[in-house]
Amino acid sequence: MNDQQLLRYSRHILLDDIGIEGQERILAAHVLVIGAGGLGSPAALYLGSAGVGHITLVDDDAVDLTNLQRQIAHTSARVGQPKVTSAAEAVLAINPDAAITCIQARADAALLDGLVATATVVLDCTDNYATRHAINAACVRHTKPLVVGAAIRFDGQITVVDPRQMNAPCYACIFAPNAEFEEMQCATMGVFAPLVGIIGAMQAAEALKLIVGVASSLAGRLLMLDARSMEWSALQVRRDPHCAACAGVGVV
Repeated sequence: MNDQQLLRYSRHILLDDIGIEGQERILAAHVLVIGAGGLGSPAALYLGSAGVGHITLVDDDAVDLTNLQRQIAHTSARVGQPKVTSAAEAVLAINPDAAITCIQARADAALLDGLVATATVVLDCTDNYATRHAINAACVRHTKPLVVGAAIRFDGQITVVDPRQMNAPCYACIFAPNAEFEEMQCATMGVFAPLVGIIGAMQAAEALKLIVGVASSLAGRLLMLDARSMEWSALQVRRDPHCAACAGVGVV
């Protein structure tokens, strides 16, 4: 690190659990953020400000006026721009040293297979059930840790999928890929604005912990937040030995 970086990241370096070595790991990391909306906005901003050296943003959508109530990486002046370029602009305004790759595309299996392979950590900041399972499958296949967040109305949740851990469940162990339910999205159900900030910031925190190797992650635990009462609940989850996604794959 140069003198400017030592100053910029000094509050991380002062932490015994991070220090210079941990900050250098952050600077060398590549984080793949899929979804540049409500969850992806705070996640990308915190990852960029913390010094993640390379961030890849994936989203096929453009900034809309209705996004601005909660998607804090975007501004009124950038309505109509691709969300990935708008979010990149916001991150670079905080930390111009960040290298950001913008991919305006839907995250399908073929795209994910190439992107996940090069990532240190993956963040699922999407709101589509099928896409979540495609991301999970790619992370299991490439043995990459995944931080999954979700938020709708006043309810949020977050967990970590870590295929490097022998007994850690994947997303499909918790939520069956063939489950039948009504897909809920912010466009029709609404979402409490600060909720996505809470969950997205926690996704960034889990990603940074995984990069540095500090403390324990949320692998095997699903945290759920009721923002009406601001009460958290935790669910311990075990790996499903018959899981269609992770059984017999890699070290899982």
